[in-house]
Amino acid sequence: MQILERYIFRTAVSAFLLCLCALTGVIWISSALKELDLITGKGQSVLLFLYITLLSIPALIMIIAPLALFIAIVYTLNKLNGDSELIVMSAAGVPPRKILRPFLTLTIVTALIVGAITVKIMPESFRSLRDLVVKMRADLITQFVQEGKFVTLDAGITFHYKEKGPNGILLGIMFQDRRNANMVTTYLAERGRMVESGGMQYFLLEKGSLQRQDRARKESALVYFERYAFDMDQFGGDNEKVVYKPRERTTWELMTLDTEEFYVKWQIGRFRAELHERFVQPLYAFAMLAIAFAALGSARTTRQGRGAAMAAAGIAVLALRIAGFWASSLGARGTFGILMMYVVPIAAVCVAGTYSWWTQDRPRFLVRAASGLSALARRTGLSQRWNAIDLSGLAAQLTMRLRRS
Repeated sequence: MQILERYIFRTAVSAFLLCLCALTGVIWISSALKELDLITGKGQSVLLFLYITLLSIPALIMIIAPLALFIAIVYTLNKLNGDSELIVMSAAGVPPRKILRPFLTLTIVTALIVGAITVKIMPESFRSLRDLVVKMRADLITQFVQEGKFVTLDAGITFHYKEKGPNGILLGIMFQDRRNANMVTTYLAERGRMVESGGMQYFLLEKGSLQRQDRARKESALVYFERYAFDMDQFGGDNEKVVYKPRERTTWELMTLDTEEFYVKWQIGRFRAELHERFVQPLYAFAMLAIAFAALGSARTTRQGRGAAMAAAGIAVLALRIAGFWASSLGARGTFGILMMYVVPIAAVCVAGTYSWWTQDRPRFLVRAASGLSALARRTGLSQRWNAIDLSGLAAQLTMRLRRS
């Protein structure tokens, strides 16, 4: 990399890192505030709260990195033009591809980072989050640390206790299970505590009653007991093996799906779309580069406003992301949607790249072609018959008119 390219690269990298950290931090804080219930309502520690919220950062970076790249490229090009550096480079004969090269290097690095996140890091973070949630549900004692409140442990499971006694004993317990709409079970007990036996966790109720209400038969049954033990593993996943969603499965698992699995059969479209989505995401980095460079890559004077070009680039990026989300949702329905997932970013690169060449490299190409024709005419003696017409001069004038227009 030459001095000029290193200067552009440093400016772009600084802007990219600043945008990436700022946007990720803002979105992470807003999402973390939604999880404060882990501390205030469910009694989890601050370290566990930070760990859970940090697991969402890879997914944020995957979405934000291409956008941060676009903002960094737009900022760098606008800064170079505002300081008249881009104009000087153009006047000195620096080709656009030389200006593009440092941005392309940054784009390749960004695409590699996004690819590593989508293929490896993000699925593992989602799986770790899912396993942690399952473990929290199984670890019932951590859910009701606030006495006197009704806490929802899972869909249809409500727990309440009056106060804490010595040695971790809970007093005045009410436990209601409404997971079966036709059979509602309510447990009342004077006290209860967590016990462990054979590697299994149990919640032991003492001196209480059990009431089962069969709504279908309109019957109720009341049973008194001295001791009653709950198997707490039932709250980790309905006594079954945890079934991971498409985004929680590794890339290799998505590529080698067990089509006989019921959940895979039911959501085969989502699994297929998730696999291709992981390969498509890095392509959006190149689409962002193409759009930004097409809009602001050419030098302009201070009288030529760049606001319209920046607005057009922003609208193009918004349309690109909307089209990408549309293609992703369509990918879960059939093969055509999978094809469109790849077509959207690749088409954006092709269209923006063609426009960039048409407005930046094409005039230089015409001048070089006309100069070559002039030299050929002089060598063959045709220039004398054409009254020594300077084709390169005409091409240069045409180029100036094209740029002004």
